[in-house]
Amino acid sequence: MNFTLNVLGTASALPTTERYPSAQVLDVRGRLFMIDCGEGAQMQLRRAKVSFQKIEHLCLSHIHGDHLFGIFGLLSTMGMLGRSSVLNIYAPKTFRPVLDFFMQHFGEGVKYEINLVELDMSEPEIVYENRTVELLSFPLRHRGETYGFIIREKVPPYNVYKEAIGRYGLSLAEIGTLKRGEDVVRGDRVIPHTEAAYRPYEPRSYAYCSDTAPFPELATWVKGVSLLYHEATYPAEMSEMAEKNFHSTTVQAASVAREAGVDRLLVGHYSSRFPSVDFYLDELRSIFPESYLAKDGDMIDVPHVIASREATWQSSK
Repeated sequence: MNFTLNVLGTASALPTTERYPSAQVLDVRGRLFMIDCGEGAQMQLRRAKVSFQKIEHLCLSHIHGDHLFGIFGLLSTMGMLGRSSVLNIYAPKTFRPVLDFFMQHFGEGVKYEINLVELDMSEPEIVYENRTVELLSFPLRHRGETYGFIIREKVPPYNVYKEAIGRYGLSLAEIGTLKRGEDVVRGDRVIPHTEAAYRPYEPRSYAYCSDTAPFPELATWVKGVSLLYHEATYPAEMSEMAEKNFHSTTVQAASVAREAGVDRLLVGHYSSRFPSVDFYLDELRSIFPESYLAKDGDMIDVPHVIASREATWQSSK
């Protein structure tokens, strides 16, 4: 079951010959969540062989050009390709007039429905969910309204050990009880769900934090995610510049990851001052060893962590 991040762009305000502006696509079990849509996003989508028409959700962090200038072309192309399914857009309320302008001047070929969900929250809130996944948004600290996103799998139901079904003669109703994580009670006898059932895997999660200056609540909000993307526009020595522009340094991004106890940290949104940011890695890993540099074109798979008791069953009875 896919949980794969396609990194389309890692530049900050100015694109370079090696870096496109911010854009990503997360494939969750075949459902595509696009996050930000900088200039050139269509070209990067084609290079990554991502189907425009399969993008169901588009998350826009804020209304700055390097995160938005690709939106008109993408919406138009979806129309020219004959899109008929709904496109859900999650964006600050300041995106409404941008979308209205597009529809008024360029929307003639857009026959599909655009469902705009305006973000307005002070802490993480679920803005979309289905049976297996949920999308949350939360405020970041930047110039103007800016939001981060968490995309995570829901906790799966328990699986019941085949051996337990035979040993206890479990009925269909009792199997259902165990799948819900409840104990089976037979008069004075109790069959604990912790003995007869197991979680098949741990849910995976991805958090996107760009653009933002550090703030105390962030580590709590992204606590324990499988993969954290955090901007690191500047190296540690440029902390004053980062503070002035409401951005983060390598050290600050790594500190969030360490405090949050995430599995892996991925950084991007690099300043164009640096043709190479390889030196960022030493700064990051001095604080959080599981740190990595995002590069345009990267495909990063987040594997399932399989429950340790899946393969064998041991009964205490």
